[in-house]
Amino acid sequence: MDRSNGSGRLPGRVALITGGAQGIGRAIAALFQREGACVFILDCDSKAGSHTAAELTARNSSLPVRFIAADLGKPAEIQNAVRAMQQFHDHVDILVNNAGIELDKTLNTLTFADWDLVMNVNLRGAFLLAKELLPFFPPSGASIVNISSVHASHAFPDSIPYACSKAAMVALTRNLALDLASRHIRVNCICPGYIDTRLWEHYLQSSANPAQVAQQTAALHPVGRRGVPNDVAEAAVFLASDSSAFITGTDLVVDGGLTVRAHP
Repeated sequence: MDRSNGSGRLPGRVALITGGAQGIGRAIAALFQREGACVFILDCDSKAGSHTAAELTARNSSLPVRFIAADLGKPAEIQNAVRAMQQFHDHVDILVNNAGIELDKTLNTLTFADWDLVMNVNLRGAFLLAKELLPFFPPSGASIVNISSVHASHAFPDSIPYACSKAAMVALTRNLALDLASRHIRVNCICPGYIDTRLWEHYLQSSANPAQVAQQTAALHPVGRRGVPNDVAEAAVFLASDSSAFITGTDLVVDGGLTVRAHP
């Protein structure tokens, strides 16, 4: 996939990033734009999505970031989002499936609705977007980057549907990579660990001792800190760019060493 007519690592690429209004998705959108991509962010939060698109566009008006409102739990809205993109471009070079929902509930408190909500947004939405965009990936190739989690391989309390959806995202990545290789479409995923986002801050402030929890979670990482959204964004740029042209079907762990340490 040669798009060498520009500066940056993603010159002239057209990218769709789900969950791009804030947190990791926003960081990916901002870095993709700086690297020369034409960015669309898809999110169910219209206020935050519009604000992020306007703010990033103001930073570089030559590469406007466009917002599309959609709930990934609703297939019709995914189809409408793809049609909305077609008004601006006839192809898509990069899809980043970042949107996700996490519910902290025990097995006895989980409901069918909880399970379906998490699975539909976190997993089915990624599958449907890849399927809907398939006709719009150029013959020269494309890249899909799925955002999974260390929950895919390590168990944490009260995270049953979230962990299952993220483990399935790794399996989806591998199978799509095999299925789409003949189309020159590479598919990889990132497994972040603790990342300082709005959701993390909400969890921290809801704890009995936020300062202690912050210190304890930082100490879990051999590198001595939790991650920041840009740590994941840099990995996404790498996997979306030609720098990873010989990489597909892999899951890249971005967790500061969290999961390599043995705990008693």
